[in-house]
Amino acid sequence: MDFGISNILTILGSLAFFIYGMKMMSEGIQRAAGTQLRQILRNMTKNRYLGVLTGFLITALVQSSSATTVMTVSFVNAGLLTLVESAGIMMGANIGTTITGWLISFMHVKVNLASLAYAVPIFALGVPMLFSKAGKLKYWGEFLVGFGILFLGLSFLKQSVPDIKDNPYVLEFLKDFADHGIWSRLLFVLVGTILTIVVQSSSAAMAITLTMCSQGWLPLDVAVAMILGENIGTTITAEIASLAGNTAAKRSARIHSLFNVIGVTWMVLILPFFLPMLAKVTQVMGFADIYSKDGIEFGLAAFHTSFNLLNVLIMLAFVPWLVNIATKTVKQKTGDDDDVMRLRLISAGTITPELATAELHKETAHYGKVVSRMNSFFGKLLNATNDRERRKWIDKLVRYEEITDNMEIEITEYVTDLADKEITPKTSMRLRTYMNIANDLERIGDIYFQIAKNVESKNEKRIYFLPEQRMQLLKMVDLVSDAFTVMNNNLVSGSYDDVSKEEALVIEERINNLRDELRNENLDKLGTENYNVEGAMIYNTLFSFLERVGDHIMNVTESVVGEI
Repeated sequence: MDFGISNILTILGSLAFFIYGMKMMSEGIQRAAGTQLRQILRNMTKNRYLGVLTGFLITALVQSSSATTVMTVSFVNAGLLTLVESAGIMMGANIGTTITGWLISFMHVKVNLASLAYAVPIFALGVPMLFSKAGKLKYWGEFLVGFGILFLGLSFLKQSVPDIKDNPYVLEFLKDFADHGIWSRLLFVLVGTILTIVVQSSSAAMAITLTMCSQGWLPLDVAVAMILGENIGTTITAEIASLAGNTAAKRSARIHSLFNVIGVTWMVLILPFFLPMLAKVTQVMGFADIYSKDGIEFGLAAFHTSFNLLNVLIMLAFVPWLVNIATKTVKQKTGDDDDVMRLRLISAGTITPELATAELHKETAHYGKVVSRMNSFFGKLLNATNDRERRKWIDKLVRYEEITDNMEIEITEYVTDLADKEITPKTSMRLRTYMNIANDLERIGDIYFQIAKNVESKNEKRIYFLPEQRMQLLKMVDLVSDAFTVMNNNLVSGSYDDVSKEEALVIEERINNLRDELRNENLDKLGTENYNVEGAMIYNTLFSFLERVGDHIMNVTESVVGEI
């Protein structure tokens, strides 16, 4: 049997076809049903059992457990799901991903993969849809074309792996490693884990395993051990996605890892008893012997599904325990401003812009709350009674200005990354809205920085406000606080389409009227006895700055309602 570099490259190319087809299928259906998928995840997670069903349906639909788990981690990260809800979804995703095994098994067994007769009609349907101006029809076309490419990849993969039949060399090589009991099982679990990490797809790893089985390369007990390893390897995607997230996101990914590792552990221990029992059950049901070449692919798909079903049924009762372990192993960072040092966005290639807007919406609201804190800091600065306290609040304002700058950069980079992908017109408009909001929030941070520097200069020169000046500034601070409250309520609104700007307009007018009143009073008092000119100038600058803050707050609401 000749097997050289060209054969390896052919296998890698076939695998690339498969992975690209799977990616295109997943992204196409996510774009076609992105909003619906997001609503399902947010509305069908009232308990862990419903979460399992949700995870199964989403994964079966998008044909990617990685997409489901990363999506789940990102929603936990954005505060849209709790840890208990995420645990159910991830368990369901493990069952949903077994559909891929049945799909591959069906293709291998029922379809003559050496022929393109089944792929060509798929392209005939899908390619014309790609040129449709109707967005959803185009994305369904992507799904079909992706399925056709996946089909070709599997076909080429089977053709490129030589059928060694009962080639003694390979079988003897495997036998040297397969006859050491539990240690052999652990070795092949490790091989499956590494294979999945390398190809970054449990579905691709499953395709490789099934193909090697169909060509006689792997016996059943070795193949099922590799599949167990692939279950562990697929957790890496969620772990990587959680690295950029907050503590809750890391805990969600840890629950996924614990669930898979614990499940693989108990199955490795009982595998010598479980496989014969599975073989008897399938024979009673009238299927081929799963140890035979004709039945091994069916056996692998049946094992994959039965293992994940059993693992979910067992571990569902222990979800609170898993949450507790994840909470203890992933510590919450402590510190005065740890939750506002940066945004908690997750950049994950498996999530389309339509799905990613959910956490971006949440993070924009988080950004608004962070910026609104600066107004309260200024109020505390005005009420400070000694230099040390004044220094504290000036430093706080300066620090938060840096934080707001970083947040705007993160949102801009995140939106830019999403905009590079193919997006629907509605999503494009929503992304522009987030960009406009981030720009206004950053400008507000800059204004409070200027306020802090003006007060710092006033303190250094030992210039003091009159009691009535301080009271009027505090009155303006209270009005701006009301404006921030309305703005934040608008930002956290589930749908921007339902937001009205009427309340914001009323407060904006009150801020403008107070600014005019203070300016006229200040001008009238200039030149009178005991009315310090330098103090009056700084006073005028500060209430004018606050009025500008009100303008930018109004701009945010106008962006929310779609006027900018």
